[in-house]
Amino acid sequence: MVQELRFFEAVEQRRSVRIFDQKEPFDGQVIQKCLEAALLSPNSSNLQLYQFIRVPESSPLKDRIAKLCMGQKAATTARELVVVVTRRDLWKKHAKANYDHIATTYANRPDRKLKQALGYYGKLIPKLYGKFLGWSILKKLIAFTVGLRRPMVREVGETEVRISVHKSAALASMTFMLGMKASGYDTCPMEGFDSKRVKKLLDLNSSSEICMIIGCGKGLPEGIYGERFRVAKEDLILAK
Repeated sequence: MVQELRFFEAVEQRRSVRIFDQKEPFDGQVIQKCLEAALLSPNSSNLQLYQFIRVPESSPLKDRIAKLCMGQKAATTARELVVVVTRRDLWKKHAKANYDHIATTYANRPDRKLKQALGYYGKLIPKLYGKFLGWSILKKLIAFTVGLRRPMVREVGETEVRISVHKSAALASMTFMLGMKASGYDTCPMEGFDSKRVKKLLDLNSSSEICMIIGCGKGLPEGIYGERFRVAKEDLILAK
């Protein structure tokens, strides 16, 4: 019961704080702890195709990135920025890590189950994440054809795979932000930034995409812009 109360208190108290206190002591180790907790978040096929790039106050890039966040106070006053980057291009490396882990850890399991698990990372994942000319259209055609006979996953095209990678990064980001709130710190996830210039500044490859940039610190009261508002729960929670 205590753990539930702590969790729901963190959810209730978490707000997007847009002005941070630059005088209060700030413990960067808390960010590290919360980021490590975020790695335990659910993600598509356990591939974890994302990275968190920490940009502390001491970094020469911090002020430059803050300016590229359209000069938002949530960035300029933040004690640290965390840039959440999707890395779809790492799928081969991460799929192999999962394959090797399963092959080593579950070597004594029944052959059929082990074969299925290894086949998932050795055959299915390459088909889903692989790229070559016309493959996205072909995947969608195969899904449509199979779907005429039985239930079939339809979200197999390049756009859907990209969305899936961003969903996993967003799930991890939410875990991080709740961890920060539970630890006594505040955050503000930002979508308003010049992604092209931030990518260049961080020397990211062309396959990388920025999911969000999170400002971190101890929030000031004036950093909360008004009372919380949410659409009526009856419009969002449905039963059939």
